[in-house]
Amino acid sequence: MDELPDSSVKLSAELVRNLRRDNPWWEGKPSIVLPKTRRTFVETIHKKLRQNLAPIVTVRGPRQVGKSTAQLQIIEDLLKSGISGKRIFRVQCDEIPSMRKYQEPILRLTEWYETSVLGRTLNESAHLGEPVYLFWDEVQNLKDWAPQLKHLVDGSTCRVLVTGSSALRIELGRDSLAGRITSLDVGPLGLSEIAAVNLLGDLPVALQDNGLHRLADQAFWHELVQLGRDNSELRDIAFSMFSLRGGYPVAQTSPDVPWAEIADQLNETVIRRVIQHDLRVGERGRKRDAALLEELFRLSCRYAGQCPSPSFLAKEVQQSLGGNIGTQRVQHYLRFLNDTLLLRLVPSAEIRLKRTKGWPKICLADHGLRASWLQEIVPLDPLELANNPHLSDLAGHIAESVAGSFLLTIQGMDLSHCPERSHEPEVDFVMTLGTKRVPLEIKCRRRIDPQRDTEGLRAFIEKSVNNAPFGILVTQTDDVTLADPRIVAIPLSTLLMMK
Repeated sequence: MDELPDSSVKLSAELVRNLRRDNPWWEGKPSIVLPKTRRTFVETIHKKLRQNLAPIVTVRGPRQVGKSTAQLQIIEDLLKSGISGKRIFRVQCDEIPSMRKYQEPILRLTEWYETSVLGRTLNESAHLGEPVYLFWDEVQNLKDWAPQLKHLVDGSTCRVLVTGSSALRIELGRDSLAGRITSLDVGPLGLSEIAAVNLLGDLPVALQDNGLHRLADQAFWHELVQLGRDNSELRDIAFSMFSLRGGYPVAQTSPDVPWAEIADQLNETVIRRVIQHDLRVGERGRKRDAALLEELFRLSCRYAGQCPSPSFLAKEVQQSLGGNIGTQRVQHYLRFLNDTLLLRLVPSAEIRLKRTKGWPKICLADHGLRASWLQEIVPLDPLELANNPHLSDLAGHIAESVAGSFLLTIQGMDLSHCPERSHEPEVDFVMTLGTKRVPLEIKCRRRIDPQRDTEGLRAFIEKSVNNAPFGILVTQTDDVTLADPRIVAIPLSTLLMMK
């Protein structure tokens, strides 16, 4: 029989009180009141926990998209299924700063939990057919979290769910936990979720959890187009709501709250929280320049869906803040913002070695952040754009940002873009699925020129080295007809019904 860890493991009285408050189910007491509607990824997490293909499930996504709520909903389900509350241990890693003084907080807190709450080791519980569930929320805030979890799951049978809002730190952990981890990337609400939280009805999605291979099949895209048409009324209402407020849960679950108040909430709890808290301290305790981070995020909002060079951004920053800010520093700070998942930098495709590398394309986590930070609403809905034709070009760039951010949440697919080069037109995005590539061009405008607007797709498809049998043209509406059978036209609203 395994021996319990040394009972001399002591935590401060303050930390113990916080842990007990955050785990009320130990005393048979309820947790906070949770939303009745659920993100679709809650069931995906349940499925991964049931399959138990790896002891650790990681969920990565920007702040305030519902990761912590999802943890609590899963715990609620486990309790309702009859699992004892003492078999569940949850730690909010960014809300209890006192735990950071411990050398190996994950291991020490788990040892305390075994002795003081569970009353036996994790392995003893597992041998009794009662495996323990460990939940670590915003785990990237703990130093060396991945080696600690590796040590834990290598020596103890348990099921672990970790969430995080740092691309870099979670990715580094994923690398060091190879073979012990299964991952899930999540973003703001999709159209089906927006329809659900607003009680509009059931809007179906086309791509199931194990359906990634279907993206390389042209027939799937024709089916997706038809799915959009069959559900066009509900799709268009949900897309109009997405166009107006974006996909952050706080924006969609509070339709009666004026946008100005929602914008203030997004700025405070998402953007400033990331800049002033998550990015405040860098390597070796060096404080980062919050003003520079804010200005670069503002510029990222301004040039969302575009590929501004670091030298161009550096000049813009210098005009706003003054001082001599170099391109290398701009690149570093952009990567910091990328790591928080507030924005994503889509790299240029390097299919042939002779190509000159282009700059990454900026895709915001959600266009609602742009609207809140710049105090500027640019609609994506075709009817609204028809009333504001002067915003069409800007809306086109934002549509690129929306599409890129959405595609990046599809697990197992590489996304890049092809900048314009000599004798080669640009392609907005390239999805790489194994050995196949699917080019995707965004043309969200009222009128489509079948030749000019498909030039980049056709050029890409016709180069055999690209191994691209077909391409996707993302449009504003359903009524686009193309003569080239290799190109599928699909509205942006229908693209967002993929998952």
